[in-house]
This record gives sequence, C-alpha cells and structure tokens, in this order.
Amino acid sequence: MSIDLGHPAILSMEMQRGVVGDRSRIRPLIEAVDAVGLVPNLAGMMRRARAAGITVIHCNAEFRADLKGSGANCPLLAAMTRKPDHILEGSEGAEVDQRLEPSPEDIVLRRFHGVSPFTGSTLDMTLRNLGVDTVIATGVSVNMGVLGLCIEAANLGYRVLLPRDAVAGFPADYAAAVIDNSLALVATITDSATVSAAIAAMAPARELVHG
Repeated sequence: MSIDLGHPAILSMEMQRGVVGDRSRIRPLIEAVDAVGLVPNLAGMMRRARAAGITVIHCNAEFRADLKGSGANCPLLAAMTRKPDHILEGSEGAEVDQRLEPSPEDIVLRRFHGVSPFTGSTLDMTLRNLGVDTVIATGVSVNMGVLGLCIEAANLGYRVLLPRDAVAGFPADYAAAVIDNSLALVATITDSATVSAAIAAMAPARELVHG
C-alpha cells in the first residue's frame, strides 16, 4: 500500500537510554520494544528520512535534579518524580538511544513536565516553522505518550501517520487494542516498510528540486 507523506517529520517519543535503552529499568517496556522490532524499524526509517532531507525530532522527557518545572499532578508523574534519576537532565539516561544513530542534524526537544510533547515543549512552533503538515509518530509508549502525541497533533491540525511496528506499549494485546480502537480514529495506521518506501520515493523529487 502506497502512502502520501505530504511534508513530513518523524517524531520519536522518549526513545531514550533511560526509558528503552541500556539505562532503563522498565523491563516490560523493553520487552515490548524488542517484540515489535521497534529500534531497527525506526533506525531504518530515520536513516532514509535524513537522506531525503526529512527532519527527525526526538521528543525527550527529562527532570532537573531539583525538579523545578516538573509537576506531580497525576499518578504517573508522581511516581516518576519520586525516582527521577533514570532521565535526569545531562545524564546518560536522558540521551537519545544510540541504536537510533542520532545525528547532529536531528532536533532534540526536551520537556520537564507532562506526558506528551506538544504542551511541554516548542514542538508545535518548530513543526510549523519547518513547514511540516504530516507527523510520523513513533516511539513509546502506546499506553500514554504516543497516544497523547497523536491526539494533540490531530487537534492542532496535523495529519498523523502511525507505523504500528515503530511504536510499543504493554501488555501487547492492550497496545494493539489502543492502536486499533483509538489511534486509528486520529491517525492513519501503517508500517515502517510502507513509510520507508514512501520516503525513498520522495528522495529523487527532492534531488531534482535542490540539485
């Protein structure tokens, strides 16, 4: 199935060493990420995107050591602020997972509060300044962050593409149900191979324009 990417950007939700990588203690999430092949699928899409001139944006969550700017107004944030060391600002855990081969041309947007990226960072303004009208939502987790990202993007007028093998959540059957019964209402559900093929098809056209 072919897909129209419009003017896209890849948004990577919390693909950080302290969340899904070598510094993570969230075993069920790591297992979910491995089960769908999220890291190699996303790394491949990112490589193709960079080659085609498509921006990759890493939407990261961090905490200051003094927790200034971070709230505990819901059970998830309350639990995270009690033990924030896995994604402290400036720590290895807060870094983008190196398996994604992050590049200096990527944009890293950090937020200190909230469970999704639009309200806690300059993501919306950044996308608009880049001329983006389509976001490719990836990362973790379908339980909360990816769900919020997709809903907020749709509310702000963006078209959303969701490659289901480039996101993860747990339990697996719950994540699948969220994708099929909720996210399918605000996003076009696809897969990483289809998105990668569409990116590859864009590259020659971009070369003609900029060559």
